[in-house]
Amino acid sequence: MRYTIMLSALLCFAMTAHAEQVFMTPQAYIQAQFDGATPKPKVIWLNQGLKAKMAEILNHDYAGLRVRYWQGEGEQAFKTVWILNEIGKEKHITVGIAINKQRIEEVKVLVFRESRGWEVKHDFFTRQFKQLFLGDENRLNKSIDSITGATLSVRAVEKLARIALVLDKEVQD
Repeated sequence: MRYTIMLSALLCFAMTAHAEQVFMTPQAYIQAQFDGATPKPKVIWLNQGLKAKMAEILNHDYAGLRVRYWQGEGEQAFKTVWILNEIGKEKHITVGIAINKQRIEEVKVLVFRESRGWEVKHDFFTRQFKQLFLGDENRLNKSIDSITGATLSVRAVEKLARIALVLDKEVQD
Protein backbone atom coordinates (compact mmCIF):
# COMPACT_ATOMS: atom_id res chain seq x y z
CA MET A 1 0.00 0.00 0.00
CA ARG A 2 2.75 2.42 0.96
CA TYR A 3 4.57 1.71 -2.31
CA THR A 4 1.39 2.30 -4.29
CA ILE A 5 0.94 5.74 -2.70
CA MET A 6 4.58 6.63 -3.30
CA LEU A 7 4.38 5.45 -6.91
CA SER A 8 1.18 7.44 -7.47
CA ALA A 9 2.76 10.57 -6.00
CA LEU A 10 5.86 10.10 -8.14
CA LEU A 11 3.77 9.66 -11.29
CA CYS A 12 1.73 12.78 -10.52
CA PHE A 13 4.93 14.78 -10.04
CA ALA A 14 6.45 13.43 -13.26
CA MET A 15 3.31 14.26 -15.23
CA THR A 16 3.12 17.84 -13.93
CA ALA A 17 6.85 18.40 -14.41
CA HIS A 18 6.37 17.99 -18.16
CA ALA A 19 2.91 19.54 -18.39
CA GLU A 20 2.19 22.15 -21.00
CA GLN A 21 1.97 25.62 -19.51
CA VAL A 22 -0.17 27.99 -21.55
CA PHE A 23 0.49 31.58 -20.53
CA MET A 24 -1.50 33.10 -23.38
CA THR A 25 -3.16 31.58 -26.42
CA PRO A 26 -1.73 32.58 -29.79
CA GLN A 27 -5.11 34.05 -30.78
CA ALA A 28 -5.23 36.21 -27.64
CA TYR A 29 -1.68 37.41 -28.31
CA ILE A 30 -2.52 38.40 -31.87
CA GLN A 31 -5.66 40.23 -30.75
CA ALA A 32 -3.73 42.09 -28.06
CA GLN A 33 -1.12 43.22 -30.57
CA PHE A 34 -3.76 44.71 -32.85
CA ASP A 35 -6.01 46.21 -30.15
CA GLY A 36 -8.63 43.47 -30.52
CA ALA A 37 -9.02 43.81 -34.31
CA THR A 38 -7.30 40.70 -35.60
CA PRO A 39 -6.19 41.05 -39.22
CA LYS A 40 -6.54 38.13 -41.61
CA PRO A 41 -3.55 35.81 -41.47
CA LYS A 42 -1.05 35.98 -44.31
CA VAL A 43 1.45 33.40 -45.47
CA ILE A 44 5.05 33.66 -46.56
CA TRP A 45 6.24 30.77 -48.70
CA LEU A 46 9.78 29.72 -47.91
CA ASN A 47 12.07 29.71 -50.91
CA GLN A 48 15.51 28.08 -50.82
CA GLY A 49 17.20 31.29 -49.72
CA LEU A 50 14.87 31.80 -46.74
CA LYS A 51 15.08 28.13 -45.76
CA ALA A 52 18.88 28.37 -45.83
CA LYS A 53 18.86 31.48 -43.60
CA MET A 54 16.46 29.80 -41.18
CA ALA A 55 18.51 26.58 -41.09
CA GLU A 56 21.64 28.60 -40.34
CA ILE A 57 19.91 30.32 -37.41
CA LEU A 58 18.25 27.16 -36.07
CA ASN A 59 21.19 24.81 -36.67
CA HIS A 60 18.69 22.45 -38.31
CA ASP A 61 16.30 22.55 -41.25
CA TYR A 62 12.95 24.27 -40.81
CA ALA A 63 10.27 21.65 -41.39
CA GLY A 64 7.57 23.81 -42.97
CA LEU A 65 7.07 25.14 -46.47
CA ARG A 66 5.40 28.34 -45.29
CA VAL A 67 4.96 30.49 -42.20
CA ARG A 68 1.77 32.24 -41.17
CA TYR A 69 1.89 35.81 -39.89
CA TRP A 70 -0.40 38.76 -39.24
CA GLN A 71 0.17 42.27 -40.55
CA GLY A 72 -1.50 45.49 -39.55
CA GLU A 73 -3.19 47.96 -41.85
CA GLY A 74 -3.09 51.74 -42.10
CA GLU A 75 -0.88 53.17 -39.37
CA GLN A 76 0.09 49.64 -38.35
CA ALA A 77 1.09 48.52 -41.86
CA PHE A 78 4.70 48.01 -40.78
CA LYS A 79 3.73 45.83 -37.83
CA THR A 80 3.86 42.05 -38.13
CA VAL A 81 3.15 39.35 -35.58
CA TRP A 82 4.70 35.90 -35.72
CA ILE A 83 3.79 32.79 -33.73
CA LEU A 84 6.78 30.46 -33.92
CA ASN A 85 7.92 27.24 -32.27
CA GLU A 86 11.36 25.89 -31.46
CA ILE A 87 12.61 23.06 -29.32
CA GLY A 88 14.35 24.07 -26.13
CA LYS A 89 15.85 20.83 -24.89
CA GLU A 90 13.23 18.26 -25.82
CA LYS A 91 9.90 20.00 -26.41
CA HIS A 92 8.57 22.97 -28.33
CA ILE A 93 8.35 26.46 -26.90
CA THR A 94 5.72 28.63 -28.58
CA VAL A 95 6.63 32.31 -28.77
CA GLY A 96 4.75 35.36 -30.01
CA ILE A 97 6.92 38.05 -31.57
CA ALA A 98 5.67 41.49 -32.59
CA ILE A 99 7.83 43.51 -34.96
CA ASN A 100 7.31 47.11 -35.97
CA LYS A 101 9.48 48.81 -38.60
CA GLN A 102 11.96 45.91 -38.46
CA ARG A 103 12.53 46.23 -34.71
CA ILE A 104 11.20 43.89 -32.08
CA GLU A 105 8.32 45.44 -30.22
CA GLU A 106 7.62 42.46 -27.96
CA VAL A 107 8.61 38.86 -27.34
CA LYS A 108 6.26 36.74 -25.25
CA VAL A 109 6.45 33.05 -24.37
CA LEU A 110 2.94 31.78 -25.03
CA VAL A 111 3.26 28.04 -24.35
CA PHE A 112 6.07 26.30 -22.49
CA ARG A 113 6.36 22.52 -22.57
CA GLU A 114 9.81 21.82 -21.12
CA SER A 115 10.49 20.58 -17.61
CA ARG A 116 13.06 23.32 -16.96
CA GLY A 117 14.05 26.68 -18.37
CA TRP A 118 10.62 28.22 -17.75
CA GLU A 119 12.29 31.43 -16.54
CA VAL A 120 12.27 32.65 -20.17
CA LYS A 121 8.57 33.48 -19.73
CA HIS A 122 9.32 36.36 -17.35
CA ASP A 123 9.40 40.02 -18.37
CA PHE A 124 12.91 40.48 -16.98
CA PHE A 125 14.10 38.14 -19.74
CA THR A 126 11.81 39.03 -22.66
CA ARG A 127 12.24 42.78 -22.08
CA GLN A 128 15.82 42.43 -23.38
CA PHE A 129 14.50 41.95 -26.92
CA LYS A 130 12.61 45.25 -27.08
CA GLN A 131 13.78 47.43 -30.00
CA LEU A 132 16.43 44.95 -31.17
CA PHE A 133 17.00 44.51 -34.88
CA LEU A 134 19.11 42.39 -37.19
CA GLY A 135 22.76 43.23 -37.45
CA ASP A 136 25.48 41.48 -39.40
CA GLU A 137 24.96 37.84 -40.41
CA ASN A 138 21.33 37.88 -39.23
CA ARG A 139 22.36 38.27 -35.60
CA LEU A 140 20.62 40.49 -33.08
CA ASN A 141 22.29 43.87 -32.70
CA LYS A 142 22.80 43.27 -28.96
CA SER A 143 23.58 40.22 -26.86
CA ILE A 144 20.88 38.58 -24.79
CA ASP A 145 21.78 37.75 -21.19
CA SER A 146 21.35 34.08 -20.45
CA ILE A 147 19.70 32.48 -17.44
CA THR A 148 21.51 29.83 -15.44
CA GLY A 149 19.72 26.51 -15.92
CA ALA A 150 17.72 27.79 -18.89
CA THR A 151 20.42 28.03 -21.55
CA LEU A 152 18.63 25.93 -24.17
CA SER A 153 15.34 27.78 -23.66
CA VAL A 154 17.16 31.12 -23.94
CA ARG A 155 18.79 29.99 -27.19
CA ALA A 156 15.43 28.82 -28.58
CA VAL A 157 13.74 32.17 -27.89
CA GLU A 158 16.69 34.09 -29.32
CA LYS A 159 16.64 31.97 -32.50
CA LEU A 160 12.92 32.60 -32.94
CA ALA A 161 13.42 36.35 -32.55
CA ARG A 162 16.07 36.29 -35.26
CA ILE A 163 13.87 34.23 -37.58
CA ALA A 164 10.92 36.58 -37.07
CA LEU A 165 13.15 39.53 -38.01
CA VAL A 166 14.43 37.72 -41.12
CA LEU A 167 10.88 36.88 -42.19
CA ASP A 168 9.63 40.39 -41.41
CA LYS A 169 12.38 41.88 -43.56
CA GLU A 170 11.32 39.61 -46.40
CA VAL A 171 7.64 40.60 -46.26
CA GLN A 172 8.40 44.31 -45.82
CA ASP A 173 10.80 44.43 -48.82
